[in-house]
Amino acid sequence: MPGRLWLGTSGFAYPEWKGAFYPAGIKSDAMLRYYASRFPSVEINYTYRRDASEKMLARWIADTPEDFAFALKGHRRITDGWRSRPGDSEPLEHFLKTIEPLNARLGPILLQSRLKADVGMLREFLSLLPAGPRFAFDFRHASWRDDAPAVKGALAEREAAWCVADTDDLDAPFERTTPGFAYVRLRKSVYDDEALARWAKDIGAALADGIDVYCYLKHEDGDGGRGAEYAKRLQGYAPL
Repeated sequence: MPGRLWLGTSGFAYPEWKGAFYPAGIKSDAMLRYYASRFPSVEINYTYRRDASEKMLARWIADTPEDFAFALKGHRRITDGWRSRPGDSEPLEHFLKTIEPLNARLGPILLQSRLKADVGMLREFLSLLPAGPRFAFDFRHASWRDDAPAVKGALAEREAAWCVADTDDLDAPFERTTPGFAYVRLRKSVYDDEALARWAKDIGAALADGIDVYCYLKHEDGDGGRGAEYAKRLQGYAPL
């Protein structure tokens, strides 16, 4: 059975997208409903710094179809405390409790860390992850790449994904580090047709092998909705 592509952008509530991606006169409270009619998923950055309220989650649910997926950034307190509070599961448990209302609309939880690589610390944290939710890890410090085989091996044991982060500073190849899904963040300022076609080919191959792919294009202030345009163009490639 082929995998599913969960394609979208990092965030959706951008006034500067009016007249480009959104209709010019759209109201802010109508943006998510419109967005969800074009893309099947969105990556939410808000939850990295704040807890989502029950009211906010209820609004997200009301404005999206049942087969829509929210990929959420895990709150920074989860990973900020890896070294100072090893084995402390409370921040993770609290975060998971706050997002329970999303239920089937919950996509992967993206955990970002700026700490230096420590595979032992990572393994200890991975042992805390509950069964059920999908987790992806975005390691910002270069030392994690230096120890990539051990890091990816630890993630694979827990069926967690290494986040593929393609940036202006680092060309990242598409990778499958767990059998169930892949997580891709396309963060470059510009993607030409050749680059999008290459990503579409790699993603399509993973989908054909039964791998779900979560892929998000970035937003930058003043870009006029470029991330959404790239996502639409990527969406148009066969066999996606």
